[in-house]
Formats: sequence, structure tokens, C-alpha cells
Amino acid sequence: MSTTLRDPAPTTEPVAAASPHARRFGLPIATCLVMGNVIGGGIFLLPASVAPFGTISLVAFGVLTAGAIALALVFGRLAERHPQTGGPYVYARAAFGDFAGFLAAWSYWITAWVSNAALAVAAVGYLTVLFPAAGAHKWSMCLAALAVQWLPALANLAGTRYVGAVQVIATVLKFAPLLLVAVGGLFFFDPANLGPFRATDQSAAGAVSAAAAILLFSYLGVESATVSAGEVRDPARNVGRATILGTAGAAVVYLLGTLAVFGLVAHEKLVSSTAPFTDAVNAMFGGTWGGTVVACAAVISMLGALNGWTLLSAQTPYAAAKDGLFPKAFETKKRGVPVVGVVVTVALASALTVYNYTLGADGVFESLVLITTFTATVPYLLATAAQIYFLLSGQRERVHPGRLARDGVLAALAFGFSMWLVAGSGYAAVYQGVLFLFAGVLFYAAMSARKTRATA
Repeated sequence: MSTTLRDPAPTTEPVAAASPHARRFGLPIATCLVMGNVIGGGIFLLPASVAPFGTISLVAFGVLTAGAIALALVFGRLAERHPQTGGPYVYARAAFGDFAGFLAAWSYWITAWVSNAALAVAAVGYLTVLFPAAGAHKWSMCLAALAVQWLPALANLAGTRYVGAVQVIATVLKFAPLLLVAVGGLFFFDPANLGPFRATDQSAAGAVSAAAAILLFSYLGVESATVSAGEVRDPARNVGRATILGTAGAAVVYLLGTLAVFGLVAHEKLVSSTAPFTDAVNAMFGGTWGGTVVACAAVISMLGALNGWTLLSAQTPYAAAKDGLFPKAFETKKRGVPVVGVVVTVALASALTVYNYTLGADGVFESLVLITTFTATVPYLLATAAQIYFLLSGQRERVHPGRLARDGVLAALAFGFSMWLVAGSGYAAVYQGVLFLFAGVLFYAAMSARKTRATA
């Protein structure tokens, strides 16, 4: 592995400024991108998922929130020195060379397109509540899933101006019902519904770890603003702020929402609930209209997440292609968007979706999704290790001397948090995820050889 260091990248990256469809993101849109990607559709099931452990699961949420904030702060520091498109790929390559950078880009790309397919399939479940005909047959469900993927892709292909607009609208519409429960639900809070602090026979530490294993991946997406740094105005200033604000905002919604549902729905009912936010809305206002409200919010949430993740899935290959580590076609950019990356990523996600519905191979799709929980953390580990390297190697241009001790502690906490994410993904996911990474090594060998020939 080459450890040759490179000069810090330029602080700006050209965007097709002449096009009215390309526009750099300001701080509000960059923050919405982070929040929208962190909070997908999982929040609508989280309270029921952790209810069997008791309210001690809120402690696990608190621990995870601290780790996510530490990770966000590290990304903010790194973005100040490397404010360009690519995020973890850029940091890993600057510290450890091309191979580490490629591994970050490859694993992030796998995470993006497999997760997009999973989000689309999950969204169909909520769509059938609003449009029962969509769930009448497996092919109608497949078509609905494909539509859910391609609509955000079309918004991306239209230009960054529309990506930002969709992200803001989706974030507002998504958070309205979530905040209704998270904040409004506290006025209907009944402590009698909370149930036991520890609902299992496990020790306190064991219960926290078990709950954390379910919640570990709730904060994936904190790197969103860093990956799209090239499309953010004044990235050295705004990327770090958006990362911290977006992560903190998501944390508030997660914690308040889960606490409110715990206090609105009786524990014995919540444990078996398949729609905890629906039950919470019904408990607040009576009636059975909560299902429709929550279904709308879930669909909007997933569309917003797909809108953001579609952009991110193209940004990392774009950055790698500029350095000769991905095919040059991925470098094609129109209206501020890497169009080839968007099309290829959505096509792969669509193929996986059709495979899922056509073959109906039990467990195959779920296994692939679990793999992404491992591949998503590889860039985190490499990025936090890069920060630790910069701090310990005394590179004055990359380290603020007055913040050395504080940044060192944050980097160590973020690295530990990333390792916890890897451990929580399970043995099978780590094993299969490593195979995916090794498959990328062959791809890297071909691209590296091509790059060497071109420069010879």
C-alpha cells in the first residue's frame, strides 16, 4: 500500500455554474441531506424493535448518539482540510494512498446501491396501505419498487438544483408527523405505559449491548455532506456544520420519538406492534386514521432518503474516477450531477429488486442488506484512522495545534464507535462483506494497471 501523501485538495470544485439546473447547496440543504439520509424508514419500527428490552434501550440510544456525534465532529474536522467531493474516500486516500481510498469508495458504493434497493422494497409495504392495488401481485409490487427508485433518480438527473429542492420538501413533510409524535406525544405521556426498565433477564450491560445491536445502524449517513462537499457552498465551513447539525437533529427526533411512543403505547402492546407510530397517533387522538398518516410519512421519508442516497451513490465513484481508480465514464457530470454514476447505480439496484421479486429467494435479499451494514462502516474506519494518522504524524497543514488533544479524543471515540458498528453487523455479514471487498481488489488491480500504463 502506498503511503505517499498528497497536497491538500483545492477547496472548491467546479460545478456547471452556467447551467440553471446546477446549484451549490447551502447550509440548510446540506443539513437536510444529512438528516434525510440518516432517518430513512427505520424510525417507524424502532420503538417496537427495542421495546422487548425495556426502557433501558433509551440508554443504548444515548450511548450510540454520543458515538454518532463524535463521528460527525471528526468528519467536520476532516472536511475543513479536504473540502471536496468524496468524503471518506478523499480522507483515506490522502492518508494511506490509492488502495485505501479505493476500498473506501468501493465499499461505500456497494452500500449505496444495495441499500437503495432495500429502501424501495420497504417503501412498497407502506405504499400498499395507501394504494392496495400496488400489493395485489408480485409484479405490481415490483413495478412500484422500481418506480420508487427511478423517481428520485430522475430528480437527480435533472440537476443539483432539483435534488436540493426535493430534499428540503421531503425533510419538512417527513418531520412534521414525526415531530407531532415526538413533541406532541409528550403532552399525552403516561408513565404507566413505560413498562420495566429491564424487561429481560440480561444484565444491564448485556441489555444495553443487545438493544444497541438493533439500533447501531440508525445513524448510518452522517457522512452525507462530506461525500457531496464539492456541491456545497463554502465547504470548509458548511460541510462540518451540516454534518453536526444534521446528526444532532436526527438524534433529537430519534430519542424524543422513541420516548414518546414508549409513553403513549402500553409496553405489552408495543412489544408486538407492527406500526408503533400508528398506535401512538391513535392513542393521542383516537380513531384509526393514524395508519394512513404514518404510511404517508414513511413513503415520503423513504423517497427523501432515496433522493439523497442516489446522489451520494454517484459522488464517491465520481471522485475515484477523477483519480483513475474507477472507470472514466463515472467522471461524466451534467447539471452538477455525476449522471453515469446515478444511472449505473440505479440500474444495479433495479436489477437486484427484480431478482428479489422474480426468484423470491428466501433470505438472499436480506443477507445482501445485512452485508451493507458492514460495508458502510469500512469508510468510517478508514476516515477516522486517517484523522488519527494526521494527528499523530504532526502534519501542521492538516492539524490545528490548539485542538490536538480534543481532536485526538474525538477520533479515538469515533474509531471505537465504528468498530462497534462492525461488531454489531454479525459474523455472517462481516464474512460475506469481506468477500465483497476482496472482489473489489481485482477491480482495483485492473484500474491501477490502466492508470500506470496511462502515466508511463
